[in-house]
Amino acid sequence: MTSEEIRTFVEKAIADNDVMLFMKGTPEEPRCGFSARTVAALNGLNARYAALDILPDPRIKQELVAVSGWPTSPQLFIDGKLVGGCDIVMEMYETGELAEALGVEQPDEDETPDVAAADPPATTAPLGIENRL
Repeated sequence: MTSEEIRTFVEKAIADNDVMLFMKGTPEEPRCGFSARTVAALNGLNARYAALDILPDPRIKQELVAVSGWPTSPQLFIDGKLVGGCDIVMEMYETGELAEALGVEQPDEDETPDVAAADPPATTAPLGIENRL
């Protein structure tokens, strides 16, 4: 695949999915702590989301950064707009803004999972995106 084709794939993934997460690894097997925490926040809200592993080809991250203007990963998009990375997602999770942006209910405090630990496996299966890059 050319870099242009990868960029088109990234843009289409963002456009075609209400909630799109670009991460290191997969929701079932995150390959960095920041990705694991972001997945835990989304799963803690029982959000439906698509995810794509950026690690198989360095051009994926390069084209993602070109599209988003955001240099780090993970990157979460909601309704085609960049929300940000792990720190922003976690702050939004804790204030209830993430639940609001996703259109889901914020769990009660006593039901809230410890997303800071992020060690438990995903409880909600994300939508699959075949990584053909």
